[in-house]
Order: sequence, then C-alpha cells, then structure tokens
Amino acid sequence: MTMSDPIADMLTRIRNANTAKHDVVEIPSSKMKKAIAQILLDEGYIKTYELVENDAKQTIRINLKYGKTKNEKVISGLKKISKPGLRVYADTENLPKVLGGLGTAIISTSKGVITDKIARKENVGGEVIAFIW
Repeated sequence: MTMSDPIADMLTRIRNANTAKHDVVEIPSSKMKKAIAQILLDEGYIKTYELVENDAKQTIRINLKYGKTKNEKVISGLKKISKPGLRVYADTENLPKVLGGLGTAIISTSKGVITDKIARKENVGGEVIAFIW
C-alpha cells in the first residue's frame, strides 16, 4: 500500500497508540515528521522521541506521555488540517487558534515547521498541517 499522506499516518499512529495507552509508538522517519515530533516534545505532549536505524530505514520512536495515571491523556486530540486533496494555508492575520490558544496548531512555513505561537511572533504564515490539544 502506498502512503498518500504520511503525516496523517503519523498522527493516526500517535492517536491510536494514545487511545490504546501504549508507551511507545514507531513511525517511519522524514524531515517533516522529525519537525512535528520536536514540536510535540517542545509543547509537552510527549516524553521523548529518538531516531532508530533499522536496515537503512530510519524510524522515529516516540515515548508517549500521560498524566498521573494512564487514563489521564496529555494528548486529548490530534487533527490533520491540510490534506493532499485540500491544502489549507493561513497568512499571519488568519493563523488559527486551537481551543482559544489552549491547543497548538502546527504550521509549515518558510522558516520551517513551527507552532502557531512562533509563527505569530515571526510574522509568517504557511500551510496549516495539524491541530493538537
């Protein structure tokens, strides 16, 4: 099966692992996915992530984060916004706010893959990749 939307696949894997209360989820690596993993780490949605080499293929191993018990999810929602058939772009004035600023929007800009907060500061717009809350 060919992957038409690897980012949606990544988000789905994280969402499923989170729902099933797994500690670790592995995702085939790409520059964009590494950038997203870094944002999830910086924003406190995951514990850690590491790059794992298996037979010339790189995988991102993400350690999921929960509250005091496994029932307290740190990630309550992940949503892919821009899809291959329908790209969603936002300029600086119209950058989305997720849950009134409680969540994070991941934006792909000319300055790399960054959060909506950084995009506002840097005054750049771009493709709205996903929302996480």
